[in-house]
Amino acid sequence: MKKVLNVLTLFVFLFGAACTAVKEPVAVDSPEADLSLGQESEVQDEEAEEKQPEVEPVTVEPVEEVSIDYAQNFTLEYFEGYKLLTVTQPWIGAEQSFSYALVPEESVGMVDVGNAMVIPTPIKSIITFSTTYFPFLEQIGMLESIVGVDTAMFTYNQDVRNWVEGGMIKEVGGGGSMAPLDVETVVELNADVIMASASGYAEYDVHPQLLEAGEPVVLNSDYLEPHPLGRAEWGKFIAAFYDKEAEAAKLFDEMVARYEEAKQKVVAISYRPTVFLNSAWEDSWSVPQKDSYVGVLLRDAGADYLFASEEGTGSSYFGFEAILDVAKDAEFWLNPGMATDLASLAAMDARYADFAAYGAGNVYNTTARVNDFGGSDYYESGVANPDKVLMDLIQIFHPGLLEGYELYYYKQLD
Repeated sequence: MKKVLNVLTLFVFLFGAACTAVKEPVAVDSPEADLSLGQESEVQDEEAEEKQPEVEPVTVEPVEEVSIDYAQNFTLEYFEGYKLLTVTQPWIGAEQSFSYALVPEESVGMVDVGNAMVIPTPIKSIITFSTTYFPFLEQIGMLESIVGVDTAMFTYNQDVRNWVEGGMIKEVGGGGSMAPLDVETVVELNADVIMASASGYAEYDVHPQLLEAGEPVVLNSDYLEPHPLGRAEWGKFIAAFYDKEAEAAKLFDEMVARYEEAKQKVVAISYRPTVFLNSAWEDSWSVPQKDSYVGVLLRDAGADYLFASEEGTGSSYFGFEAILDVAKDAEFWLNPGMATDLASLAAMDARYADFAAYGAGNVYNTTARVNDFGGSDYYESGVANPDKVLMDLIQIFHPGLLEGYELYYYKQLD
């Protein structure tokens, strides 16, 4: 609680300082009227009116309002002269929200947005602290607006990697880079927006330091969305800063249609193959809960998830032997850590070979698209393309149902 209060105090201080009081106009005594000048003044007024050029009426471009239908952790509202984005749950257990007023750059200072952080739009540059933002930027043609990233080590997008190598994008540390945040470089880049996620712990988050430096930090909590479509809808959040949310909404609707079409293909199938996920870490094994991001995907793909009895949207934890007791005879095993083949999996722990899925060769991992450092595109563009993830799973559990389909993110271990 103390950490949250500290962040809140910092937030209020910074943005409160940005708001200056409006001075009341000074009263001026009126001079006594000279009635002898009345007729002359009227003539001058008429002449002045005749000389005044015609003023063209100001045309306000209509804004196509976009709705938020699946995402639970942000709202998008439209007001006269600006848009308001509010991140309602910036991190697990957060007791505060963060609001961003997206104001056309020519109208900044002319509209009252309350205590929201003002972001002039459309933005032209951004620093990102998560690879999950890349596919959304690419969809709206704004990938080249990236001027800084935390690190490119785990980035799959080749354009971003090339631009980092060529010096067009700077690595600034912090985030998932395992390097200290270089605040000086961030300030020098002078980005219109810095987008990052947060945990609520100041010692791990980048936004407290950057807010203190006066930087325009925007929090993005896409990772907290339990539904795949909700997570993908954060593309509208990102696009709104570029005034391209209508374009993002169109692409999103097309993706939802593909997702629902694939989902409907398994509705009438009674066969539900058993499946479990992940691998042990120091004898602790995490499994997704029933209504988590992965839990929803497994259900929509027509699988019998063996840990669906675990209520919630997060993860549950068990010991190795407890997992073996439940999943020993499971038909499929997904996401076994960093393993790229069966031999390397068994080398991690000989007990892995005791699972029936291992013996049958029905082990699949998100290694079809990875970079040299193991950065998987599943965790990058998969967030924006849950339809492809769903179709991968359907192809694994119900091969042949999607005619001509080939796995995109997943690969069978041999």
